Amino acid sequence: MSHQPEPWLRGTHGEIPGVIRAVVHALELAEEDVERWCAPLDDVALGARPAGVAPVAFHLRHIARSLDRLLTYAEGRPLSDAQMALLRTEMDEPVTRAAVLEEFRQGLDDGLRRVRRFAGADLEEPRAVGRRGLPSTTGGLLVHCAEHTQRHTGQAVTTAKMVNERGV
Repeated sequence: MSHQPEPWLRGTHGEIPGVIRAVVHALELAEEDVERWCAPLDDVALGARPAGVAPVAFHLRHIARSLDRLLTYAEGRPLSDAQMALLRTEMDEPVTRAAVLEEFRQGLDDGLRRVRRFAGADLEEPRAVGRRGLPSTTGGLLVHCAEHTQRHTGQAVTTAKMVNERGV
């Protein structure tokens, strides 16, 4: 299997400012890693909890849904009731592998479109996060989109490897 360099080493998206480009590259890498390591899992494996860790399905749903929430804050808007309802169901059992992967893919696609819209934005613009309105900035939220997505992608990939190793 031949692999190309990670997205940030491909010289892509030169038209996008550096910070935004780095976020786009992080999201693209997450998408590639999930497709390689998690997408081949079946329904049972996506819901497996080896050693009691959160299942791959949780991480994939959480990535999509947290990106939506973080970008909503970055856009200067409060969360909707629908976003809050989805937050409470992230650990629910997956419906099907297809549904979980479709939600992940759509969430990443939507996130990538929304992140690109911040090109030229004032990244120092103050933003409030959560019900308590904790202080952040547009740039802080965008960088958190990248690092948070990468953190959960790593957990999903590690869990997928554990599931494959144990033959769950």
